[in-house]
This record gives sequence, structure tokens and C-alpha cells, in this order.
Amino acid sequence: MDYERLKQKLVVYSQSIGVDKLRITTADPFLSLKDRLIQQQERGYASGFEHPILDERVDPSLSLKEVRTIISIAVAYPSKLANAPKSEKGSRRGFFSRSSWGIDYHDVLNDRLKKIEQFLFVECGTVETVRMVDTGALSDRAVAERAGIGWSAKNTFIITPELGSYVFLGNILTTLPFPPDEPIEDLCGSCQKCIDACPTGALVEPGVLNAQACLSYQTQTKGFMPEEYRSKIGNHLYGWDTCQLVCPYNKNKDHHQHEEMKPDPEKVKPLLLPLLTMSNKTFKAEFGHMAGSWRGKKPIQRNAIIALAHYKEESALPTLLDLLIKDPRPVIRGTSAWAIGKISKSEKEEKALEDAKKNEQDENVLNEIEKGLSFIREKK
Repeated sequence: MDYERLKQKLVVYSQSIGVDKLRITTADPFLSLKDRLIQQQERGYASGFEHPILDERVDPSLSLKEVRTIISIAVAYPSKLANAPKSEKGSRRGFFSRSSWGIDYHDVLNDRLKKIEQFLFVECGTVETVRMVDTGALSDRAVAERAGIGWSAKNTFIITPELGSYVFLGNILTTLPFPPDEPIEDLCGSCQKCIDACPTGALVEPGVLNAQACLSYQTQTKGFMPEEYRSKIGNHLYGWDTCQLVCPYNKNKDHHQHEEMKPDPEKVKPLLLPLLTMSNKTFKAEFGHMAGSWRGKKPIQRNAIIALAHYKEESALPTLLDLLIKDPRPVIRGTSAWAIGKISKSEKEEKALEDAKKNEQDENVLNEIEKGLSFIREKK
């Protein structure tokens, strides 16, 4: 079979199904990546969301024994929200990062990859494949870098010359011996705007991310958010975009060619107060189709409470006081106590916190109640 010809045919087909860029690389082990991953773990920079088996993250043959090449794809997503609702006093709003706009990108890219697999089956008959989108063993970014989708930037994203870094990545391991593409030049140069703009110093050096300090990671944890990050997330409910927004290669990049990625303003910038009392069923109906819902409603509700404290939204106090007393989850009770202290200036809330302290059994919640009380007393 003429695999160069098949490759060109595949590129044309991929464009017809909504793939913005397709490149192919070898299935050689990612040996330099292994060294970086070991160093990341030793320095305590891993998020804990990564695939747990290191060798599987760097050796494609452990995911598909007879793998010959890897197909890497990029699908662009929007960066600007038209007709965004305003966040105003009495009706404050949160914000989901751009990676969570539209339908969950895992579903969108898996659909496109399935179509590519079917194309290969029709063209070649016998072929083995394995799809991966973000949750697979391999690093989608490492594959994309070696395939020439883009270069691995100082902010750790893949930057494509055509689309900037506003792209979702996916890949297919295949037993077909396609001719591989070449990597492209790293064009970051001396620019380090992303590093300078990172509010927590999570980008510790070019291309090295301390995931534990990244605000995107912090919005996705389920426990109490460390105090040092609460004042920094603002109204963000999920994810963080600053290191992409400041990148010169993303200037004027706004991709709306895919209907599935079209953001619903009321979903990506939702009212905060209704989130606090939303049932699981309602949360899934409203936000279940979005990538930002993958950790469930508790992290979103916790972040919404922090956002209301950021705004010092006094209309939220009755709901927060109710959560402090009635919510069965310590993280929500404790974060509510902290937020009450941030927002309130009155003796009414101070007394409510004192009363809650008498009945509270959880040490972490008691600690947050004390924080709330100290905030109120400092304002006197």
C-alpha cells in the first residue's frame, strides 16, 4: 500500500469531519519525557490526576503492542464570549475557563477519532488502533510536539502557528506504517509573558509547571482550598486561562468553526447563588455536558462560595449561613464560614459563627469558623 498517498487522503478526510490539524509521528518511546516526569514527581509538582504507571506514559507499545505510528489531531476552540452577561451586585456570576465551553471536548474529539478509525478500517481492512483524549496513558502534548502539531511552549501548552494554543488534542495509536512528520521550531524565543503573568508562580521555569500551585488545578480539587489561593481565583469556578491569554501567539485568535464548542453564556458565566443550593440532578442537567463538571458539583460550589467572598456579596449571607448550619459536607460548611467572615461586618453573623462553633465537630470546619470570626473582628 502507498502509505504516503493514504496519509494525504487521511488529512483531507480529517478536515471534512472537523479536524483542524492532523500530523503523524513515530511510536518510539518518549525517553526525554520520562526523565522530565521523574523529575516532576521528585519535586512534588505532579497533580495526582496523571496516569499512574510511568512506563505506560512514555512507551506507546504498552498501550498497543504492534503500534507503528501515532496520529495526532488538533481541534480549535473559541477564546471570546459574545453577549456575555454582566456580573453585578445582587447577581454575581462565576466563570468557566475556555476549555470547558460547549460540549465536553473528550466527547467531541473521541467522535472525530472514531470517524478516523472507521476511515482506516474501510481503506485498509485489518488495522489495530487505540484512541486517546487527555485521559489515555500517553501525553497528548508530547505526541503533538513530536508530530509537529505545534511546539511545547513555556506555559506547557502546545502552540500551533495557525491556531495558537486554543486547541484540544487527541491521538490514535495505529499499526499502520505511515511516513512521520517532523517537529516544528520552538518560537517562544526570549518571551516569558506567561511566566511573568502566573499569579502563583506555578510556572517555575520555562516548560516546567508545579501543578500543585496552578490555579486551574486548585479549582478542581475537592477538599478545602489552601488559604493562599482563595484570594487569587476571583470568580473562577473551573480552570484558569491567564497563561494563554497573555501569549502573543494567541492575539486575535478566536475559533468558532465548530458548533459543539459554541459557548452558552448562561452556562459558562453562571449566576453564583443558584449554584449553592443546586441538587445533583439539576447540576448534571445544567452542566453535565461540560468538561468542567467532571469532578462533580462540590468543587464548583466551593469555588462559587469563594467567588461570592471575592465580591463581598452581602445578598449571599442568608444562603451561606444556612449552608454553615445545614450542609452535611465539611468543605462547604467551612468555606461558607470563611466567606461569611470575609463578607460580613455585623454582629449578627459574628453571633451565628459563634453559635455554629458550639455545635461543630469537624476540626477543619472549626478552623474555618475561627478564620471567619477573626475577619469580622478585624473590621471593628
